[in-house]
Amino acid sequence: MQLDDLRSTPATSAQPPATAVACACNQESGPAPAASLSPGLSLGLGAAALAAWFGLYGQLPALADGLAFGLLGLTPGTHLGEAVRFFLYDTPKVLMLLALVVFGVGVVRSFFTPERTRRILAGRRESVGNVLAALLGIVTPFCSCSAVPLFIGFVTAGVPLGVTFSFLISAPMVNEIAVVLLYGMLGWKAAALYMGAGLAVAVVAGWVMGRLGLEGHIEEWVMLIRTGEADAGEDTQSWTDRVRFGLDAVRDIVGKVWTWVVLGIAVGAGIHGYVPEGVLAGIMGKDAWWSVPAAVAVGVPMYSNAAGIIPVVQALLEKGAALGTVLAFMMSVIALSLPEALILRKVLRPRLIAAFFGVVGCGILLVGWLFNVLL
Repeated sequence: MQLDDLRSTPATSAQPPATAVACACNQESGPAPAASLSPGLSLGLGAAALAAWFGLYGQLPALADGLAFGLLGLTPGTHLGEAVRFFLYDTPKVLMLLALVVFGVGVVRSFFTPERTRRILAGRRESVGNVLAALLGIVTPFCSCSAVPLFIGFVTAGVPLGVTFSFLISAPMVNEIAVVLLYGMLGWKAAALYMGAGLAVAVVAGWVMGRLGLEGHIEEWVMLIRTGEADAGEDTQSWTDRVRFGLDAVRDIVGKVWTWVVLGIAVGAGIHGYVPEGVLAGIMGKDAWWSVPAAVAVGVPMYSNAAGIIPVVQALLEKGAALGTVLAFMMSVIALSLPEALILRKVLRPRLIAAFFGVVGCGILLVGWLFNVLL
């Protein structure tokens, strides 16, 4: 979704030019207009597509076995055979889950606009606002690449700094794609643990940021921006419009991230096929206390979205890596990255960026260590 509709202009100085940073996010822009469909045709097509989805999804294991060990003639149990079978099974599985999730949440997102989200958060007390902002981050169409216009809109609309950071942390890290893909690939326990831990990091880190009193480290030109009263307007979309919005979101988002998904699955397939069982237990296991900070240090320079990193997470867990260490790695890749720091530098001074990375990084470390101790 384009966020240029902030309806705000600098009062005394112009915005600095945007820094070009490649975006691996799964939410770069809003869906394109689609051709008009009648309600009956939309419903019929949706039902047929859903039935076809479930039918094909149930046949994926057999299809992967047939392609890898039948058509390609590979031998089960060999390194190459297992790696290829992993790739042929997980690629359609992840892309199908991604398409279904993006469609469903696309319909939900048709109820949320940037203006409406800002109106909900503006004027909230920080404790309540942090929780609400973290929850809204799950279902709203923003990612770290949207950080600058989003940050400007929230701050100039009167949303407290700590509440704004809770949203900025939650939106890319605890999004619906991460939760549902984790559920589909690792089960509901892993999905619930990740969602709960991510929300806790977003709420607590945002609250801490609000207590540090760093508002003076926002770039001066941001504070000079004037914003009028947000006018969300009357929502006149029909359910047909919302279904169309979801279908367009699938085309737009899946079309942007499928290469990252395939790359992540290829890495996961290599780990699955060629890394011996349990070999990662000594490096990323529970007994190696340093594995959590090491995983975070490796994850921060990387830049990927949830769909691209989850196949790697699955393969690491299969080879003996501890859940807490792997979750810390995943959170650091999604929520903290060097490209995000470059983006935020346009509106934040270095001390505030360092505080943001430090607070969120400490939260991720605590989550990793806690899970390794308890699970």
